Amino acid sequence: MTGDCLARFSGVSFTYPGSTAPALSGIELEITGGEWIAVLGSNGSGKSTLAKHLNALLVPTQGDCFVKGINTKTEEGKRLARKTVSMVFQNPENQIIAAVVEEDVAFGPENLGLPSVEIRDRVRWALKLSGLEKLARKPVYALSGGQKQRLAVAGAIAQRPPCLVLDEATTMLDPRGRKDLMDVLSALHDEGMNLVSITHRLEEILLCDRCLVLSEGKIAWQGAPSDLFLLGDRLKAWGLDIPGIVKEWELLVQRGLIGRETAPGIGDMVEALCR
Repeated sequence: MTGDCLARFSGVSFTYPGSTAPALSGIELEITGGEWIAVLGSNGSGKSTLAKHLNALLVPTQGDCFVKGINTKTEEGKRLARKTVSMVFQNPENQIIAAVVEEDVAFGPENLGLPSVEIRDRVRWALKLSGLEKLARKPVYALSGGQKQRLAVAGAIAQRPPCLVLDEATTMLDPRGRKDLMDVLSALHDEGMNLVSITHRLEEILLCDRCLVLSEGKIAWQGAPSDLFLLGDRLKAWGLDIPGIVKEWELLVQRGLIGRETAPGIGDMVEALCR
């Protein structure tokens, strides 16, 4: 992590027009440069609303959101937020523009007015990182669901944003497609890109630096992913499913067959279960 502040929420509340209940309420949050954050919560908890504040698709009803120190309520702040933060949504079909893979990836850089040589370099880089290099000339309609989602990621990162937000981007993928996408995200994180993963799947947070849980528009908890797995019934109260390996580990702890280590990771749990 670089230590720089990428985004800061200061008392952010947001209410959709026509609604009386706030979708977000009193959010205080700072996102550090290079950090990979997972935002968890059940449907209606405010995850997507929070994500859309990061690139100024929404601006706070109350409070302020700053991206690189600039308030997103200002025109300058909106422009900066949209250059800084790219988003990948749940359905890749809604983000694919062109009929051919490499042409779709080139769409964003072309709209930035970049020289053609740089556009080609960015397209090659994004396709290689996303595992689509050999499919550059393939028609988009021939791609699988997982490949289309990776194409959406490639199109977003070709613009070289400092931060990538994925809003339930794995929901429509099968297990292989989810693994492929998580591998791409891990590679982006290794290159120093900020990542914000909006999800309700606990198994997807293991590579993250930090996770936070939203409940009824408020931050109910935040901390290290390994600590989250120790919360037991609190996870159920937030509408989150406990991974099977965690359930088995907790059962053996309750029966006194293994000790309760402090904040074990999944690897620790698997090793304990094998013993």
